[in-house]
Amino acid sequence: MSILYFLIPLAMLFVVIAGAVFYWAVKNNQFEDLERQGLSILMDDEKPDDTRKSLKNDD
Repeated sequence: MSILYFLIPLAMLFVVIAGAVFYWAVKNNQFEDLERQGLSILMDDEKPDDTRKSLKNDD
């Protein structure tokens, strides 16, 4: 039973730390663009520089 005197304040400390981290993340715009990183794997990469140069020379 005496362990509860240690665990309850420890749990409350964890909640306060988690709340502070969440507040910091929201304040620093960490949740502004949630889709970009997930969709980036589906997008094609840009063409390499040498391909662009050869396309310019063909004109």
